[in-house]
Amino acid sequence: MNDTYRKWGTLVIACMAMLILTIDLTVLHLALPKLSEDLAPSGTEMLWIADIYGFALASLLVTMGNISDRIGRKRVMLVGLAAFGVISVLTAYAPTAPLLIGARALLGVAGATIMPSTLSLIRNVFTDPKERTTAVGIWSSVSAVGFALGPIVGGLLLGHFWWGSVFLINVPFVLVVLVAGLAVLPESRNPRPGRLDLVSVPLSAVGVLGLIYALKEAATGGVAQAQVIVAAAAGVAALVVFVRRQTRLAEPLIDVALFRRRAFAASVGAELIAIFAMLAMSVVFAQYFQLVLGWSPLVAGLAGLPGGLAGGVGGALAGVLVHRFGRGPVVCAGLLLTATGFVLFSQIGTQTPYVYMLVAMLVQGVGIGLSFAVTGDTLLASVPKERAGAASAISETAHEMGGALGIAVLGSVLTSAYRNGLVLPPGLPDGAAAEARDTLAGALKAAAALPGDAAGAVAGAARQAFVGGIHATVLTGAAILVVLAVAVPFALRGVPKVIPEPGEEPALAP
Repeated sequence: MNDTYRKWGTLVIACMAMLILTIDLTVLHLALPKLSEDLAPSGTEMLWIADIYGFALASLLVTMGNISDRIGRKRVMLVGLAAFGVISVLTAYAPTAPLLIGARALLGVAGATIMPSTLSLIRNVFTDPKERTTAVGIWSSVSAVGFALGPIVGGLLLGHFWWGSVFLINVPFVLVVLVAGLAVLPESRNPRPGRLDLVSVPLSAVGVLGLIYALKEAATGGVAQAQVIVAAAAGVAALVVFVRRQTRLAEPLIDVALFRRRAFAASVGAELIAIFAMLAMSVVFAQYFQLVLGWSPLVAGLAGLPGGLAGGVGGALAGVLVHRFGRGPVVCAGLLLTATGFVLFSQIGTQTPYVYMLVAMLVQGVGIGLSFAVTGDTLLASVPKERAGAASAISETAHEMGGALGIAVLGSVLTSAYRNGLVLPPGLPDGAAAEARDTLAGALKAAAALPGDAAGAVAGAARQAFVGGIHATVLTGAAILVVLAVAVPFALRGVPKVIPEPGEEPALAP
């Protein structure tokens, strides 16, 4: 097989593997009601079923990225894929909630072995800087589409099969990627890997896991909870010790000196903030479509698809635009487009036509796609090929941290605005009023138990308050994105349109 076919074949396989992972991040959400009926999990178990996959994935990305650099990216990715397929079967047929939680945790471990390898394989086969930028843009596009496809795949399967089908569908796709990967993927590794520091591994896992857990818990129950304070303190302490240790090791798990490079730090920050906004809005509008507009889960999933497809278009266009205008201007434009989409969302109501929503989604999606593709390529290009797995892991960890932070911060803004804006009719029973003030879903449940006029008044007031909460949330997100858009061109100033391979000339301005 000649180098051209192998190179583009590697991109296709890496994109397919990433598609499996991104669909799996969102496909479970629609299955939770059916799963709840069959396994009868407690409220705490339900939260762990939903969250444990992301926790395990995020906490091990840095470690698995380094392991792939050391023992071979192809080997680690294919082993991870095989494990992902087997564990998907175990997850689909888990007979109890605790066993399902354990299976989901193992899925996250397998996913952590796959995710960094997809991007580092691309980094190693695309040595031409222009082709690399295009390839990373395509990879980013597929990732964005996967997030949008998850709810649709889930809705289609759940219309005909039991909840376990959303995991079992992974198996045929995993088999295809495994067979293709064995035949096409080239092996690559760091020729001078050094030893893996066994103290740094748990420090990085505890640090990331502690912060993400604290953010998620704070988003649902507030920052004053004991578990939030303990998890945040443990996470920060572990990360401080981890960073100090990396500066003293000859072969660190993460080269923290990279963050002294303006462009590298700016790329990580921009990715974190962009996913911060995108994932929070995905959660918000899943509720808007179903609870405000009254659409089914499948229709709601289809309604959100154009945003993901627009993200794919933005990622595909990124390479062309970078070569014409430069990196800073394209990232800035992407962030401003995303902010514009958010501002458009601030005008929606309880009966907004879908066409208006579609325009806002397309504008936001293209902006997110542009931002991700350019920052991802800039981050990868700033490190030698030998450290591509570690750099990919930093990028993906920023995504996980940004998603958790977005749900915590923007979710708190939404909840606060909803509760402050909710005006309930007088004379409601205390229990119904308390349930209505908690969440929109709680308000609609309480309304269903009330007589006709009172039910309509409570449901209408709750929907109106939720829309008001969306307005506050998207405007907050837009303000954050505008500030970042102003800062990014300065941070990426001096970074060439085409970043050469390290050794040809200085890759990045310090």
